Amino acid sequence: MAFSFSAFTYIFALIGDAFLIFFSIFHVIAFDELKTDYKNPIDQCNSLNPLVLPEYLLHILINVLFLFAGEWFSLFFNVPLIAYHVWRGNKRKNMDPGNNKKGQTTLWICIVDRDRYLGKTKLAYLFGNWPTSTSI
Repeated sequence: MAFSFSAFTYIFALIGDAFLIFFSIFHVIAFDELKTDYKNPIDQCNSLNPLVLPEYLLHILINVLFLFAGEWFSLFFNVPLIAYHVWRGNKRKNMDPGNNKKGQTTLWICIVDRDRYLGKTKLAYLFGNWPTSTSI
């Protein structure tokens, strides 16, 4: 029995989804710390910003592998999250570590509540995506 590229893709997606779920849980916990004033917003941004781009790239890499493997159902299931990542990536203007403007705007409670909601929604989506990563 040969180990196909499709099998490799699903194994990689399973491991990658575990990392994506970890990133989402970490973001939700970080925004909860902001809401309870446990951590400084600028320090929080300095710890979260380096994780955003690898998260986006990992998700796109998983879906490129799905595309090359011809796994259309799994790719189609991930298109909404890809669109969300592209939308959020285009909105991120202050990724420079020396720019603390993002940390100051994070103090606004409406932004913290929105980002907590989006993080929980993304976490639920990734948990829903887990079966498509395991159905070889």
